[in-house]
Amino acid sequence: MKVLTALISSLTLLSLNVVGLSEVQAQTVQPQTQGFQFESVPVTVFGNGCPSASAQTSLVGNTLSVTFPRFQAVAVSPRVVAQSCNLRIGLNVPRGYRVQPINLRYFGFANVPQGGSAALRVRAVFQGRQVPISSNDPNANFPAGFSGGWLKDVTITPDTIDACANPVNSVFGINTTLIARATNVAAGQRTVIRLNGSYRIRFNVTPC
Repeated sequence: MKVLTALISSLTLLSLNVVGLSEVQAQTVQPQTQGFQFESVPVTVFGNGCPSASAQTSLVGNTLSVTFPRFQAVAVSPRVVAQSCNLRIGLNVPRGYRVQPINLRYFGFANVPQGGSAALRVRAVFQGRQVPISSNDPNANFPAGFSGGWLKDVTITPDTIDACANPVNSVFGINTTLIARATNVAAGQRTVIRLNGSYRIRFNVTPC
């Protein structure tokens, strides 16, 4: 009985040591990613449909939110109205990280009466090149009769910012155009499409 008790005690102690080691390993790795911060994230906004107020940014975990007053395109019969708003987001990465944007999420609303249509056109650019899309079309077309909210969740595959040896300053851009068509819309009705004022950009952050 004494031998059995001693064996159980030894196994219990070994299990506790393994659990303790796992917790220590998790604590040493986790803060490296969670503690990541861009040195600064300046944002420039330009275009004929951009709101006058400046954009604001916030970084929570590995997701950067860029928020600005919503912008929209509104057309009454028989007009076609296109409004554009372009963002340029400075990504100033501190030394010791590899950073890659991997996901772009945004949402809005459209109301299209009979005889009208609407379109969303979004193009992301990174380090001077258009960003490849690996899943989900960033654009959308809204036919006559559509009325409601829309959501885009797009997987992107741009180059990785390598700041392992030195800090790197780069620029991520989002060009957005909203098109409202009311070519054959009845009098008193209008076509509306809008972006509800925010982009969320998710990053893959890897300590070097």
